[in-house]
Amino acid sequence: MEHSPSAAWIAQAADAAQRQGSGDLLRVVLIVMVLGCVLTAWFLLRGYTRKDD
Repeated sequence: MEHSPSAAWIAQAADAAQRQGSGDLLRVVLIVMVLGCVLTAWFLLRGYTRKDD
């Protein structure tokens, strides 16, 4: 397979991503997990409000 100079940065980025590890993926998973917990708590606790009308 022949590599063109314009596609060389793609190969370098893929190589750098493999060396970096799962840091970005772990960060995204943690953020989604925290937001999911907050939204779940809000959904469950919103039914416990008192409406004294």
